[in-house]
Amino acid sequence: LLFRILPVIGQSAKNKHPKEPGENKIRPVNKKVKPKGPKMKERESTDSSSKSQSILMQVMDKGRFQKLAATLSLSAGQSIELRCKGSNVTWSYPSYLDTFKDSRLSLKQLDRYGQLILTNSTAADTGEYSCWLQQCNGNKCRKDETKTGSTYIFFTDKEELFVPTPSYFEIVYLNPDKPAVIPCRVTTPSAKVTLHREFPAEEIETDGTNIIYDVKKGFVYQHPTSDHKGIVYCKAESQGAPQISIKYHLLYVEVPKGPPSTTIVASSNRAEVRDGIHVICTVLGEPDVDVNFSWQYPGQESERPVIIQNFWRLINRGTGHTTRISKSVLVIEDFEARDAGNYICIAQNLQGETTVATEVELN
Repeated sequence: LLFRILPVIGQSAKNKHPKEPGENKIRPVNKKVKPKGPKMKERESTDSSSKSQSILMQVMDKGRFQKLAATLSLSAGQSIELRCKGSNVTWSYPSYLDTFKDSRLSLKQLDRYGQLILTNSTAADTGEYSCWLQQCNGNKCRKDETKTGSTYIFFTDKEELFVPTPSYFEIVYLNPDKPAVIPCRVTTPSAKVTLHREFPAEEIETDGTNIIYDVKKGFVYQHPTSDHKGIVYCKAESQGAPQISIKYHLLYVEVPKGPPSTTIVASSNRAEVRDGIHVICTVLGEPDVDVNFSWQYPGQESERPVIIQNFWRLINRGTGHTTRISKSVLVIEDFEARDAGNYICIAQNLQGETTVATEVELN
């Protein structure tokens, strides 16, 4: 049973328990906050058009430039400078660098090109680095699909064959209508990587059809089923002792898509003055879909003090399926006449919103 209270308090990237053999965890390097520039949106991967012209180059020694291939391997510790031609360039890079506001990363827009500099690289910086030109007309900007550039950079580190992650344990949701990714990426593209189930202890066959390994993503289950659920980990070998990744808990999901399935109930629909009353709004849904709650209640306009608590947890329904229960609880500790009336809960997710209501009367 997993339980989580919202809002979540940010956890430190450092963990106090000793590192076990085979565990890989991000060690932030120099976390000084750099001055904030314009917020960069992560680029969604798109198929490059045959007419597209790469605008991305690497700055080499003595002022030389080199066009970049689809992948590039550098040793961890090296610094790199990338440039993209254009007067309005947007960058995308591993989100980890934003998470820790890493001062090793510098972005600048100059007259004729955008510049990205990453110093003292680490294995955790492994990932896609891309840029594109923005075409703006007034306040509206769009991506110029013909002027983009992208490369996937491996920062190799024999001590860290797997790209470090912020946690020691991750949940992967298996949805029957879309591929699922076990993101055990490596820093050395030539490493031999295998997938293993913890119990029963066995290697999971990668057949290249239903389960494939993508060096830029990890293991991909093309058609997840409930048979795939359980705890797995990856093992990598490259000219030395094998290393293991963090563990991944695979949870199977099968719930209807759409606006939140919402119910509302009051602790009592009739209350005396000074009674304590609470109204609970509950949503059953997909484990990885967030639900936002809002309330309308009788004492709202008069700024009647109420307590609202939101939380969610995952439950296993006993058939291999996992469901997320999200709740919002509105509490009135000292009921008054002005609190009588309709309590309306509005639950919203990406597919839409659902409104439910219940009435609390004064006795």
